[in-house]
Amino acid sequence: MSTLDIAFDVDGTLIHREGETSQDTPKYDVISLFKFFESRGNTMYVWSGGGVSYAESWVCKLGLKAIVVAKGSFIPDIAVDDMDVKLGKVNIRV
Repeated sequence: MSTLDIAFDVDGTLIHREGETSQDTPKYDVISLFKFFESRGNTMYVWSGGGVSYAESWVCKLGLKAIVVAKGSFIPDIAVDDMDVKLGKVNIRV
């Protein structure tokens, strides 16, 4: 079985703003999807329009094992985002 390159966005995808204080909160259903793909031996990437350092901080906070890259720096097999994007060969909106 071949592995895939799968990229997840941060804002609105792995996390979202919630409550009166507009605090960033993990989206556990999407994190579960991330871990499902990871458990299948795929190469996992995280990126953000907020930049590499911002994405790195969230990878650390969420305890994810991922390569952090600049958003749109390559075309993954699958791109997961909260918006309709054309960043991957296959694009999944969550």
